[in-house]
Amino acid sequence: MSGTRPPTPTCSQSIAGHLPGDPTGRRALDIGCNAGFYSLALAARGAEVTGLEPNPHYRRQAEWAAEAAGVADRVRFQGETIYEAPSLGGPYDLVLFMGVFYHLRYPLLALDLIATLRPRLMVFQTLTCGGEGVAADAGRDLAFQERERLDDPDWPRMAFIETSFSGDPTNWWVPNHAGVLGLLRTAGFRVIARPGHEIYLCEPAAGDGAAAEAREAADAIGAVPAEKNRV
Repeated sequence: MSGTRPPTPTCSQSIAGHLPGDPTGRRALDIGCNAGFYSLALAARGAEVTGLEPNPHYRRQAEWAAEAAGVADRVRFQGETIYEAPSLGGPYDLVLFMGVFYHLRYPLLALDLIATLRPRLMVFQTLTCGGEGVAADAGRDLAFQERERLDDPDWPRMAFIETSFSGDPTNWWVPNHAGVLGLLRTAGFRVIARPGHEIYLCEPAAGDGAAAEAREAADAIGAVPAEKNRV
C-alpha cells in the first residue's frame, strides 16, 4: 500500500511554537538577516526588530520588503557584522542566529559576542555533520596520553573547510551535534529545546561565568576584520 510522506516542516514552522506568543514591543535581533524574512515576520507581530546584513544588495531588498509589508516603522536594517554586534547594546529579548555560524572564520568569538548582548532567548541554527551522539566524557580534562578519545565520532568536533563546500567558499566550519552543545555551553548558553534538525533554542546558563568571561574577552580583543573573501 502506497502512502504519502508527510512534508518536512520548514525552519520557520519548526521554531514558531517556541517563540514568545505576543512579541509586541520586545527587542529582537536578526543576525545575518539576508532579505529580511524573519525580521519582517517578527515586526508584523509587533516586535521592534534590528536586522544585521552586511551585504548592501540584500539590505536594500529587506528595506523594500519592509515598506511593502507596512512594517518599516518597526524594523531597521543595518550593515554591521556579527563582530560589531556589541556596539548595538543589550539586552535583547530574542536573537536569531541562523545560517551564519558556519560561514564565520571566528565562530566561537561570534557566540561570545552575542553573549555580551544578554539575550533572553536565542535561536541558533547551523549546518552540522555526523550523528546525534555525545560522548559521556566530553567535558573531561584529558591527558595527552588519552588523545585517542578525540577520534570518537561522538566527541565534540568541527570539520574545517579549507577551500569550498557545496560550491560556496564562505563555508568554513561544520560542527557535529556534540560540538554545537559544547560551543554553546562555552559561550554561556544552555539548550532548552530542539525545535528541528540543526536548530537549538538557547537561554543564558544561570550561574555560569562563561558569559561574563566572554564579555571581558570581547572587550579585550576589540575590532575583528569583517568576513569577506577567503584569502
